[in-house]
Amino acid sequence: MARTVQQLFDLTGKTALVTGGSRGLGLQMAHALGEAGARVMLSSRKAADLEDAVAELQAAGIDARWIAADCAVEADIRRLADETLERLGRVDILVNNAGASWGAPAEDHPVAAWDKVMNLNIRGYFIMCQHIAKRCMIEQRSGRIINIASIAGLGGNPPELQMIAYNTSKGAVINFSRALGAEWGKYNITVNAICPGFFPSRLTASTIKSIGEKAMASHAPLLRLGDDEDLKGITLLYASDAGKHITGQYMAVDGGVSIVTGG
Repeated sequence: MARTVQQLFDLTGKTALVTGGSRGLGLQMAHALGEAGARVMLSSRKAADLEDAVAELQAAGIDARWIAADCAVEADIRRLADETLERLGRVDILVNNAGASWGAPAEDHPVAAWDKVMNLNIRGYFIMCQHIAKRCMIEQRSGRIINIASIAGLGGNPPELQMIAYNTSKGAVINFSRALGAEWGKYNITVNAICPGFFPSRLTASTIKSIGEKAMASHAPLLRLGDDEDLKGITLLYASDAGKHITGQYMAVDGGVSIVTGG
């Protein structure tokens, strides 16, 4: 008998690892997964931020815990994955969200800054996916991987934003997700990407301040920026059995910006 919609979206008994999960989009997605019944492991670099985030989740009745790690460092990624598996027993849902940005004209962009962005935004995703798959998902013949890209990965930004490394890394995340989804489908592992537009966050604060929130919102057909609910639905779709036949795809959550910019 076919399951109900509520049963398809239910994550009771599942475990999720969310990198970059102590604030912003990562914490929003952790709320979505936990509200649907999953146990949640959060990670970011700063223990104090993680303690606050886990307290917030636990206050909402979510089974949450944390591990501090730098997802630009291979040894930290492997330690995070191993400790998560030791403490939770398995990982059913992996959300790769940790990310960095850097603004500079392309002709003057520091190579070290390019490497910093690439190491966290795409190299770290690859290492985490590879390690979790080999340690857990391939053997259990199931898994949901959600990679956070950006509408910046769908095409060029306005020239004043000057984020060549960030845009390139997020374009790579999209194709990485498509290629990995094709390769790991035989293990019943789905791999999909989410492409957020502008959401108020620490990462976007300087851009929003320089351009203005109202001016930025005016570029979206819905005339608004993202809020603290707008990623919950797509996260839950990709993470649950409601999305079990979706892999290698990307979805823009941007108020329609990409449909008018040609992304």
